[in-house]
Parts: sequence; C-alpha cells; structure tokens
Amino acid sequence: MTTKPARRVLVLGGYGGFGGRICRRLAAQGHDVLVAGRSFAKAAAFCRDDPRLIPVGLERSDIVAELSQHAPDLLVDASGPFQAMDLAIPRACIAKGVHYCDIADSRRFVAAVPELDTAARQGGVVVISGASSVPALSGAVVRELSAGLDRVTAVEIAISASNRAAAGPAVAAAILSQVGKPFRLRRGRRTEITNGWQEPIRIDFEVAGLRPLRRRRVALVDVPDVALMPDRLPGTPSVIFRAGTELDFQNIALGLLSWPVRWGWLKSLAGLTPWLAPLQRLTARLGSDRSAMSLRLFGVVGDRRVARRWTLIAEQGDGPEIPALAVPALVARILAGEEQPGARDAGEALALADFQNAFAGLAIAHESSERALQPPLYARIMGGRFGQLPPVLREVHAILHDGGAAGEAEVTGAANLLGKLVARIMRFPPAGRYPLHVSFTERDGRELWTRRFGARTFASSLEEDNGCLVERFGPLRFRFDLPSDHRGLEMRMRAWSAWRIPLPLLFAPRSRAREWEADGRFCFDVPIALPLIGRIVHYRGWLVPN
Repeated sequence: MTTKPARRVLVLGGYGGFGGRICRRLAAQGHDVLVAGRSFAKAAAFCRDDPRLIPVGLERSDIVAELSQHAPDLLVDASGPFQAMDLAIPRACIAKGVHYCDIADSRRFVAAVPELDTAARQGGVVVISGASSVPALSGAVVRELSAGLDRVTAVEIAISASNRAAAGPAVAAAILSQVGKPFRLRRGRRTEITNGWQEPIRIDFEVAGLRPLRRRRVALVDVPDVALMPDRLPGTPSVIFRAGTELDFQNIALGLLSWPVRWGWLKSLAGLTPWLAPLQRLTARLGSDRSAMSLRLFGVVGDRRVARRWTLIAEQGDGPEIPALAVPALVARILAGEEQPGARDAGEALALADFQNAFAGLAIAHESSERALQPPLYARIMGGRFGQLPPVLREVHAILHDGGAAGEAEVTGAANLLGKLVARIMRFPPAGRYPLHVSFTERDGRELWTRRFGARTFASSLEEDNGCLVERFGPLRFRFDLPSDHRGLEMRMRAWSAWRIPLPLLFAPRSRAREWEADGRFCFDVPIALPLIGRIVHYRGWLVPN
C-alpha cells in the first residue's frame, strides 16, 4: 500500500510571473511543488535547477482526472485571468478532497467562492480565494488601521506598479477587461455605478528614510475589497481602490480608451491583450524599478477625528513579489491544520505580521501613521454654536472624507424664460417632485456637495474664508454668514465674486436658505432669485443621513 506524499502542492500557472515566485517560495518551505501549465517544456525549463520543483503539463479542461493522477494535498491557482473564470477548479478540488487557494483579484470570482462553503465543510476541504495584494494584504492592513475606532467613514487603497514590473498575459488581460467597464462602488453612503480606469488622481507615496514616489497617477479599478470591506468595518464606509502604472502616458492611454467602452462603442479592450507585452517591452527602459501601495482610512474614536495611513514602497524590482507572499503563508496554515474547512475569501485570513515576516530579505519598507483632523467645516465656522444645532443637522454637517443623505425634494422652477435660461446654465433641476440624494466629499477641510434630483445633478464646493462660508459654482463665489439657534441655521449672503473679482451686492442673487429639524429629518428651504429677473429656482424638502 502506497502512502500519499506529504506536502505535495500543485500550482497552476506555476511558471508564470506570480506563479513562479509562489513555486520557489513553497519549495523553500520544503514542499514538493508540481509546476503545472499548458507547456511542459516551459515548466521543465523553470524547474531545472531545483529538485523540489516538478514539471507537469496540465490541461485545465480535465482537472478532476489531473487531480486523481497527481494526488496533491493542495492546489494553488496562480493562472488567471480570474475575470474570465468560473468555479470549476475549486469545485473539482472539493470533490477530490484537495485543499485550494488562489490569487484571484476578480471581484465576481472572489465573491462567488463562499457559495462553495457548505460543500467544502462537508468535504473537510479549505478553499480560500484572493490570497494576493487584494484582498489578503489590504484586508490585513485595514484591520490593523481600524483597530480601536468607533466608526470608519472612508477607506482608499492605491497601488502603483513599477514600469519594469512586466505584466504577463493573464495580468494584461485582467487589466484590459476592466477598462471602461461599469462596476458598483460604495460612495456617498450608498452604492453607485462607476467605470474602470476613470476618475484619475495623483498620489504621493512616502516612507521615512526612502526617496518618495511623487504624483503617481492612479484610477478606479474594481477589486474584491470594494464589495467586501464596507460590511467588515464599523460604520459601513466607502471603499475605493485605484491602480496605475508608473508612466503617465500609459495611464492616460487607458483612461482615454475607457470612454469608447463606457459609451458602448467597444465591447471590451480584452482583444488588445497580445499587443500589451510588446508595447511594454518598447518602454521597458523608461521609469524605475520602484512600486508602491498605500491604504488611507478615516474614522472617529470618541470625539477625535483621525486619518490613518499605511504605505509600502518596494525597490530593486521587488514589487511583483508582493502578490506572491500571501499564498505560502496560507499554505503553511492549511497544511498544518490551522484553517477550518470551508470556502471563503482571504480578506480576513492573515494578519499584517504575517506579511512583515515575508518582507524579510526583500527591498520593501513600510510604515503606518496617524494624524488628528480638524473639526468639520461648519463646526470651524460656527464655533460653539455648532454644538447647539439639532442633532440631525450636526450629523449631516459632520462630514469626514465621505458622507451622504437621502430624502425628497420639491422644486419650483424659474418665473420666466430668462430665469429658465440661467437655471439651465447652473444645472438646476426643473419644476417637480424628486427623490433626492446628496453626496458629501471632504478633502483638506473643503467639501463638495453633489445633489441628485432624480436623474438631474448639480454640485457646489464649500470652504471657509475669514469666518464665513464660501460656496462656489464654477467661477462664482458666494460668501455667507451662518446665524443659528437651537432650531437650525440660515445662510445670509455677505458678498459675491466672479473669478475672485468682487461684484456689487446690489446685483447678487437673493437667497436666504434655511435648515432645521422636523421629525428627526434634516429639512431645508433654498430660494434663489436674481434682481430684475426674479425666481431662478426654489427647492425645499428633507434628508436623512444614510
């Protein structure tokens, strides 16, 4: 009677960019590693210098037979792209009693894995998906940063890859398959639809003792964290993930190409995958070998508002090692019997300390920091009077990076044709009754209010200036006092300007906006009129913080 070899791990995509790194780390831990892929010749060339690496030519189409033939204790799927895959491999592993782990970064794939939980438990099999930078590392970091907080309002994650971190075909296909595609994102205290590789921003990555990475460009990407994290943190915060390459022109090209996909002119950019590697080789000498990752978290503990940040910088080309670090740690835990049977994502599987141990020997540095944040905008302007406002008004105005409220509004339109023209230019909604949602975004003490009256949207920004509230609509700036009492507050205009050029108050819009509480709701009344023209718009209604 033969005995099943101990610690036998089958790695799909084992000679690929991430799979190869995983195989070498597993072999260094003492496992017998079956390096599997479609090409036996490539697998054999990869395994040539390490007796613990065993080449295997394998077709995924008959995975059950392959598992019977090779009899691994655990299968690692490092192939991809997971955006185009189903659960056939983990199902086969459960059927054959083989533990399973993967490096999936596809939101759809990782979110579907828990469907296998009952079968995995009954079969005594551990199935863990997403053992990569996201959601395994990001999940470990966010748990570390959120410790002790009463409420988290926003999480922002960003990864910027070195230009010399060459993307294999699977990674290229995963990137291109998302460009311009719609996905759901929690923002403004609700779920909304956005599009991949849009809304670019620039980020500085800084770790003490290292040269910072300045103004790296990153854009929205759909990853498992966007769906998983909100329900795992107190306060159900917004969670936003952005990614980008080191070179601006590459990011700009992806951003531009995202629009034809968003508009429906192109179904997908996945067909460009074969061209991505040659194009990258042409620019390989540009840029550097430095990659970075950051996670920012905003929250409240007691009466303190804080921002916590974790930043990692990888040098000497070690950035691509990071997605390969979670699998060896999880494989060790699974084979040691430290993981309970069942199917789940990797977002809560490891602690940050597990990664810190794996960083040893790599040119990787990371650090965490916390800073106290100033009071909300209205509280800074009003001082002690802010605390006397009704509770729901204080809650709506206590914006920390992200917020939102929903309700209803009734709009009275302009009094005449000229007023309608002005209202149209300002993007005010026409007359009617609407469901209303207001998203609040706060950055460095400034707020952006985006009001959605049904399908109609208009926005303004608010900031403080010498003790007054300044509201901006494009080049127009309106300065208000905020008289208040225990019932609510008003906005009384003191001055206005265009392109910061002061304008006569005689010609200013007439608006005496009011806010008050009724039946636990934030109530508002905002009339806007112009001299000689008359009413432009008048909207009134109520909101409840989401």
